[in-house]
Amino acid sequence: MEPYELTSEAAGALIRSGELSPVELIDSVLARIQATEPRVMAFSHLTAEQARDAAIAAEQELASGRYRGPLHGLPLAVKDLYDTAGVPTTASSAVREGNVPSSDAAVVRRLLDAGMIMVGKTFTHEFAYGSFTPPTRNPWDGDHIPGGSSGGSAAAVAAGSCVVALGTDTAGSIRMPASFCGVVGLKPTYGRASKRGVTPLAWSLDHVGPMARNTRDVALVMDAIAGHDPLDSGSVDAPVPDHAAGLASGVDGLRVGVPTNYFFEHVADDVEQAVRAAIVTLQGLGAEVREVVVPHADVLMAAEWGIMLPEASAYHQQSLRDNGDLYGADVRALLEAGELVLATDYIRAQRVRAVIREAWRGMFSDIDVLVTPTVPFAAPRAGEAEVNWGDGTIEAVHDATIRLTSPANVTGVPALTIPVGFSRAGLPLGMQIHGRPFAEATVLRVGYAYEVARGAHAWPTLAD
Repeated sequence: MEPYELTSEAAGALIRSGELSPVELIDSVLARIQATEPRVMAFSHLTAEQARDAAIAAEQELASGRYRGPLHGLPLAVKDLYDTAGVPTTASSAVREGNVPSSDAAVVRRLLDAGMIMVGKTFTHEFAYGSFTPPTRNPWDGDHIPGGSSGGSAAAVAAGSCVVALGTDTAGSIRMPASFCGVVGLKPTYGRASKRGVTPLAWSLDHVGPMARNTRDVALVMDAIAGHDPLDSGSVDAPVPDHAAGLASGVDGLRVGVPTNYFFEHVADDVEQAVRAAIVTLQGLGAEVREVVVPHADVLMAAEWGIMLPEASAYHQQSLRDNGDLYGADVRALLEAGELVLATDYIRAQRVRAVIREAWRGMFSDIDVLVTPTVPFAAPRAGEAEVNWGDGTIEAVHDATIRLTSPANVTGVPALTIPVGFSRAGLPLGMQIHGRPFAEATVLRVGYAYEVARGAHAWPTLAD
């Protein structure tokens, strides 16, 4: 096994014991990037020289007895929305060309302080406003999209170009690409991890979070990035558990909610079969499966769009007037549409959201987690614009990709996606695990139990 194939937990243990040096690991990852980038195109900017220097410094620290923890010396990729000191942060847009921040985003700084080593910045759909992430390609099949907007981060993890990547999630932008690329992604509770230094899309829907090859790696990152930031107005001062400590507690007696409405409607057969088989696995591990009705499902997407459109347009309003010709056509169209949303409609959407949140709190009084598909289908082909559900329903691909992920943004609850199998075409499929606010440890515990039962991580074909 090459060093780049190791999980965070395995690599970290070898580094701590001295059997693997940070330099060996970083060199292996950089070689992997060089080999795969012509096909995957996950990175907007590489920091190879800085990474090697940081690996040498980490090796020296370890030799002197300074051990920063389980992430010390491990390679990190960062979505091109996060500020990174001295490294371009462009939001993958010509509008931000040449932008080089002088400081790091809060969670980037936490991970660097924990000893992680940044190997590069990954592509995002421009300003995180889309689900395709050009020019990045899906490592499982290059004819298919990686998802978005954190498509570069998901593809980098899947390809072995890092062990952990940071993404952002406003309507599913961590979980959807993680599902399409066959990796694990967590959208934490709103306010659990600081958004300071991260370019916003819609401030009241935005979340930051990690992507990795397995649940334990995600838990280790959450242990580093979770916590109150008084300089972030959206940050919540709530107790932070040890996310990794309780992973192996199992799911015996845990109440798993399975929705009877919304989440299994207009979903591909292979997705439904894979998710329901995973639910049976959890039941076999001792979980109690309960059917639940998701409240106010008919207004979930109206609330998402009613909030996201105007908030995004408010942020970009002046820039759109000054540099409108520099935006991509798809993003510009959405920003212009957002300016047509009335203030009264926005306020109404926020009031509906409050009702939905309260109803979801009631739903979670009877269950510990809600388990659903992550996305209604496997990764679509690049350029595919619509999906025909065969009952007369034609749905835009972009709308479909966020239909099952947006509810967790509207409600702010934590949601984890984990791989649960493959489509008939051999593309990854994901299952989504929602929890109560600030119950990340519980959703990670459920994901870990399934992973142990499922077996080893699968690697992509890296097809052209």
